[in-house]
Amino acid sequence: MNNPVTFELLHTCKQSGARLGVLHTPHGDIPTPIYMPVGTQATVKAMTPREMEEINAKIILSNTYHLHLRPGEDIVREAGGLLQFMDWHHPVLTDSGGFQVFSLAGLRKITEEGVAFRSHLDGSKQFISPEVSMDIQQALGSDIAMAFDVCSPYPCDHKTAEEAMHRTHRWAERCQKHHTRSDQALFGIVQGAFYEDLRIESAKTLADMDFPGYGIGGLSVGEPKPIMYDMLEKIEPYMPKHKPRYLMGVGTPDCFLEGVLRGIDMFDCVLATRIARNGTVFTRHGRLVVRNAQYARDFEPLEEGCDCYACQHFSRAYIRHLLKADEITGGRLASIHNLRFLIRMMEEIRQAILEDRFLDYRKEFYEKYDMTRNF
Repeated sequence: MNNPVTFELLHTCKQSGARLGVLHTPHGDIPTPIYMPVGTQATVKAMTPREMEEINAKIILSNTYHLHLRPGEDIVREAGGLLQFMDWHHPVLTDSGGFQVFSLAGLRKITEEGVAFRSHLDGSKQFISPEVSMDIQQALGSDIAMAFDVCSPYPCDHKTAEEAMHRTHRWAERCQKHHTRSDQALFGIVQGAFYEDLRIESAKTLADMDFPGYGIGGLSVGEPKPIMYDMLEKIEPYMPKHKPRYLMGVGTPDCFLEGVLRGIDMFDCVLATRIARNGTVFTRHGRLVVRNAQYARDFEPLEEGCDCYACQHFSRAYIRHLLKADEITGGRLASIHNLRFLIRMMEEIRQAILEDRFLDYRKEFYEKYDMTRNF
């Protein structure tokens, strides 16, 4: 079967080794490196599909676990699939539900067959196995589906991590056998927690299974960032060169820079819209808490020079007023800015890679960006 999603490596930065590519999918081409906004419930929170197009989003991620519980994949299938259901005309990636089930902790029980858990909505008994995850994602009709995996916590001992990794590999085989949708690609997920030997073994095993792309899971789960970067460095030589690499659940500017430097092509995270709803926005100088009293009479945009709708039309004072008044538009405008900030950053990263100056771009970004404080 010809794969519906293929990766084309266009250029490797001579200065840094960072990768520039394009992911070809049934619903459009995706330039990489790419940030994927998260649309958990078949919507990016506070955003319409038209607004997502206006900020130049190329792909969004939706959540298998949440859509299975509500409204149910059968309803989405009856609507014509996820893209038609939410009127989005570009690619969609669905996660497997593995991380959400992992985060339920005391509400779930993992066995070789799958995961039994109770719904966080109503406490009803639920069960997801590799086969069930494939059935849900095939019904949703995303361009890219993810294999059902076991995510190890941080910290955990070597034995626990090894058992979870081997189960992830067995489940990946079951996902491959059960997945039949010809217009949807299935990506494997590298696990192994924070142990170099396990991460390398997992990368090798999944590479031999010849998935069209690979997620790197089980990172950004509470560990210090240097540990995450170290794991990425250790596995990079073992990741197939001409397949996309997706660092799951990571979405801050510094992580983009360090991930791209270590060969990552795809990122996703809910952080941009989550902090926006609380009144915090990204700027070139760090995070700005626009809810703070000091911005009550600040009539400058959230960020000078930003091309987003919020910055082109409204002031910090106005957006602060909306947030303090609990007006939903305040969170919407902050979300538009944050998403556009990260998407624009990726556009700049791609240009820097093309021009063989990614290390220069990274240095210039860090010279301005203060990661240690909000202001």
